[in-house]
Amino acid sequence: MVPVVEPGVEDATRRTHLANERTYLAWWRSGLTAFAVSVGVGKLVPGLSGGSNWPYVVLGVCFALLGLAFIGLGYVRFRAVNAALAAGSWSELSNRLAGWLAAAGIGLAIATLLTLALGH
Repeated sequence: MVPVVEPGVEDATRRTHLANERTYLAWWRSGLTAFAVSVGVGKLVPGLSGGSNWPYVVLGVCFALLGLAFIGLGYVRFRAVNAALAAGSWSELSNRLAGWLAAAGIGLAIATLLTLALGH
């Protein structure tokens, strides 16, 4: 019979660091998704709509800026969490930052829906 070994503190620390890396990659995925949406809204939809291009281009630029924010903020969070882990502390995501990101996403979604509905 093989004895059951309880995971040690080292294992928990390693899992926590790996979770931080996965979270960083999730920020990247969100950024890349925003870039893909920016190309779709800013370049593909105007070609299909036959209307004015400028609202779609503006939306595309805004989605690209959101993608840049996700990647940049993801790196800042990755570093903050790593520093907190090294100090045996915790780094909480700012409610203000989470609120701004949510507001940006909701605002872009509403602007996109209105632009598509109005057929610009």
